[in-house]
Amino acid sequence: MAAAQSDGSAASAASAHTSGSTGSTGTTGTTGTTGSTGTGGSTGTTGTAGSTGGGAGKAKTPGSGGGADKAKTPGTGTNGAGKDSATFTRCGAAQVRVTAISVPRPINHLLLKATNTGSKRCLLSPYPAARFGEAQSVPPVAEETKPQALVSLEPGESGYAGVRLSGEGDHGHTVTTLTLPFEDGSIATVKLPAKSVYVDDSLTVTYWQSTMDYVVDF
Repeated sequence: MAAAQSDGSAASAASAHTSGSTGSTGTTGTTGTTGSTGTGGSTGTTGTAGSTGGGAGKAKTPGSGGGADKAKTPGTGTNGAGKDSATFTRCGAAQVRVTAISVPRPINHLLLKATNTGSKRCLLSPYPAARFGEAQSVPPVAEETKPQALVSLEPGESGYAGVRLSGEGDHGHTVTTLTLPFEDGSIATVKLPAKSVYVDDSLTVTYWQSTMDYVVDF
């Protein structure tokens, strides 16, 4: 009886050990929410292209009447040659009187004055091709005195040029004659102040100008 009970208890214990309840499976954690993708910046608006003008700008547009625009048109003084200078008559000895005038300062300088004694407007050459004495060549011209345009003369008007007679040059000598050829082939004979002047290798002339400014002191 005791043995049977013992065996029953053992069987019960074994059964209890075998049929123990299985623990519940843990809950799986929730998957984290994926962050939202940042919004991309808007693309900048492409600038509009500048409108194309219908023609060249004024700075490059030829002026009316076939001449160059004023910004590029040569001309100095009231009697500077303008856009229609090609239509002017060239000045010559028959209609222009040239006078040589002594100046007090600077020393060793001479002023040439060309006056239109004719009845029509004429155009002076760029500079006086003066020949002093028996010189075989004309004096060099001072390039810094070059005007923006050739000088034209109305009847009664005058143009001016300066002459540096001497300085620190060599071969100094006294001359008693001065002739001035014109582009039309004529030659003017100019009377010298005091009947003679002293010249050397420094002899230089300026371009013809419409005024006396800067033609002597150069």
